[in-house]
Amino acid sequence: MNANSRTERQILRARTRIQRAAAKIRRTGAGTLAAHAMAAGLAPKAARTVASSLRKAAVKLGLTGTPGRTHAGRRMRTCTRWTTVQVAVIATPYRPRLAAYRAARAHFLLAA
Repeated sequence: MNANSRTERQILRARTRIQRAAAKIRRTGAGTLAAHAMAAGLAPKAARTVASSLRKAAVKLGLTGTPGRTHAGRRMRTCTRWTTVQVAVIATPYRPRLAAYRAARAHFLLAA
């Protein structure tokens, strides 16, 4: 596999991940904080980092999402799902330093 093919596959994989996360949020009306971050264009590891920061901000604001259950491999785990409006409210006091995280915050605020 040459470098161009590798780059194209990475781009396609990232675009697919973004579209799937955004479609799930549109379809159900709510998603986890990590799903919202992935829909904003972040990779899964970065999305988990942003979701953790947003979770802390939600606790400070006293907001609670909708509790739910999700499949995690062979077992179920509990999760909290948030609407786009709730994510925008949570993202308001969030002040990230990295450029990618700032772009995700802007996406959260514009999506609501």
